[in-house]
Amino acid sequence: MDYHINLGTAGWGVWHSPDAGKSWVRHRKPFPLNSRIQALAVLPGEPRGLMAAGDTGLFASHDGGTSWARVGAAGDLPTVWSLAVDPADPRTLFAGTRPAGLYRSRDGGLSWKRLDVDVATECSIGKPFVTRVLVDPDDPRIVWAGVEIDGVFRSLDGGDTWTKVVRGLHDPDVHDMALARTSPPRVYVSTNGEVFWSADRGETWTPIGVRSRWPLPYARGIAVKPDDPRVLFAGCGETTTGETGGVLRSDDGGQTWRSLPLPARPNATMWGVVTHPADPSRIVAFSLFGEVYVTEDAGESWRKIAREFGEVRTAAWLPA
Repeated sequence: MDYHINLGTAGWGVWHSPDAGKSWVRHRKPFPLNSRIQALAVLPGEPRGLMAAGDTGLFASHDGGTSWARVGAAGDLPTVWSLAVDPADPRTLFAGTRPAGLYRSRDGGLSWKRLDVDVATECSIGKPFVTRVLVDPDDPRIVWAGVEIDGVFRSLDGGDTWTKVVRGLHDPDVHDMALARTSPPRVYVSTNGEVFWSADRGETWTPIGVRSRWPLPYARGIAVKPDDPRVLFAGCGETTTGETGGVLRSDDGGQTWRSLPLPARPNATMWGVVTHPADPSRIVAFSLFGEVYVTEDAGESWRKIAREFGEVRTAAWLPA
């Protein structure tokens, strides 16, 4: 069964496969030479709609990644590291940048307003940056932002005002975030060496204890199974790059985990795991250094894409 896979890379723009990874095209236009694409966001309500962003601006595709067009002008935003679309209004976008900042567009990315967020300007890695922005699908007024390295910020009014919410979040080195539509809703945060959850909109956070539950201690991508909010997938490794990595699954909201059977030993930390509601059992996972793995049965079995892609920062799959 064919579907689209898109990869955002560091220096090679977007790679696209229209046939589930059998063949690939590197898009040169409209991406400038050596583009770093660090964010891909699926457009809600549009089965083949996708946006991409990085250090050369914002781009959109409406055919699953087969063709792309620039949105707005280069230089409208600083380097984008994360992108989110309001599920209730796909014209409303949020971009997280480096240096750390949050921006909102009300017109599909043609114009942007910088939001007033009190984010650190310096940290141990130099300039902090926004690694993840999320809009709550059940209440779009609630917007989340995770910052490497400055913790988690939350807005309850669609991005107009923000509060830093880190009580119990003892590691501010935020790598990824995910929302689970449990009752009450949960938000998950992966950091340098831990995964935290909150069931009270970030007022308090609880660590799951990665070092005693995971085979490798470095946490990176995290995703919730679209049709079952208790099921989580996570990418892990030894360190930022690491010499190998793994993909893990939890069926109980993060209390217990098991390693999933990848067909080869990954060449680096498993950087990301991506889902799409069109098929909740299909997950695309990728290592930082260009390996891509796909499962069609929620992680019970995997295949490795034959091609490798350099440094992959983000991925998305869409129905054909």
